[in-house]
Amino acid sequence: QVPLVESGGGLVQAGDSLRLSCAASGFANSYDIMGWFRQAPGKERDFVGEIRWSDGDTYYVNTVKDRFTISRDNTKKMVYLQMNSLKPEDTAVYYCARRIVGNTRWANWGQGTQVTVSS
Repeated sequence: QVPLVESGGGLVQAGDSLRLSCAASGFANSYDIMGWFRQAPGKERDFVGEIRWSDGDTYYVNTVKDRFTISRDNTKKMVYLQMNSLKPEDTAVYYCARRIVGNTRWANWGQGTQVTVSS
């Protein structure tokens, strides 16, 4: 299968916005759920949010739900994570992942993209 490939990370200042992209051409089926995770230095990988490919329904953790938005483009087979009002604590490696509806295991992962937010 074609892997998931993230892009769009970088160094920004607190309060800035950034959009991450995930190429999901090998997936993007009606039974797929695409998720975003992040891992800060010295910490475990945390779930950020997800989108159901079939209808675009989304779910976010409370810490980002008012600032982050996940979307998908059916034509381009892309998933996006729009991050607004970034904070230094958002600094992490961000990963795109995929699971199948009804299965809790995230079976496919991207290589990650670094996001650094300076104060």
